Amino acid sequence: MDIGSPVRAPLAKPNELVPSRYAVRVGEIEVLVISDGVLPLPTAMLGHNAVPADRTAWLDEMFLPREAFDWSLNVVVVHSGDQAILIDAGLGFDPDLNLPRAGQLIMRLEAAGIDLASVTDVVLTHMHMDHVGGLLVDGVKEALRPDLRIHVAAAEVAFWEAPDFSLTSMPQGFPDALRSAAKRFATAYRNQLRTFEDEHEVAPGVVVQRTGGHTPGHSIVRVASGGDRLTFAGDAVFTVGFDHPDWHNGFEHDPEEAARVRVRLLRELAATGELLVATHLPFPSVGRVAVEGETFRWVPAYWDF
Repeated sequence: MDIGSPVRAPLAKPNELVPSRYAVRVGEIEVLVISDGVLPLPTAMLGHNAVPADRTAWLDEMFLPREAFDWSLNVVVVHSGDQAILIDAGLGFDPDLNLPRAGQLIMRLEAAGIDLASVTDVVLTHMHMDHVGGLLVDGVKEALRPDLRIHVAAAEVAFWEAPDFSLTSMPQGFPDALRSAAKRFATAYRNQLRTFEDEHEVAPGVVVQRTGGHTPGHSIVRVASGGDRLTFAGDAVFTVGFDHPDWHNGFEHDPEEAARVRVRLLRELAATGELLVATHLPFPSVGRVAVEGETFRWVPAYWDF
């Protein structure tokens, strides 16, 4: 599928077995899902409030390992009019966490023929390090446009001035790494930040909306054109969230509110039938939501080529 001149390069880097990108057209808007790699985490992170036996049963049903498995890291590039919008920026590089298979975004943008200098806007669903880290890679800030606009909820920026981790359940080292990345990002890009309260139109047909829950300023991005719709849900939805939307993810700073946000969003998406993409759904993460009794069902989109 040809989705515009900035992404026409057909070849990945020679050391990439697959290109790790997937193109979708939403009306007149071009959407490219790019894999930032995978993040290995303990399976308890999927539902730390769940009965362990129930969590193990779900993992077995999904043919997933019981102790740890790889979470996808998905980033989106949207072309609307003359704007090129990067939604989230991947993990980047943190040697203290030893996550060598993540942080692939910059290489894969280049492989897709996307020059960092062509990006006019960045939208951050929130400021966890696997969403801002790519902007902290050496040389990236210098390669971006000086007039780059970075859109993020005002509540998110305020939260990371003194973040509360009391309701999270993360592996050792992650809270410190998250604090550090958010602080470094806010310092490095303070002049580029364009904050909003609840909703902001980034480009024609591209609207960012604050949901809260996962973090106080967590946001989703709505893309709409010509009757077609797609929602990038950030971390509002995880793979287990369709079957068990009430399970608390370890990275959620307000897990009860995050569960309420998840259920409302999944109900809405099931009603509209629009496409869903989310950060941690298996790449390429393009599909729809169906109601399954009291819960939900993920319906992957057929490959359109």
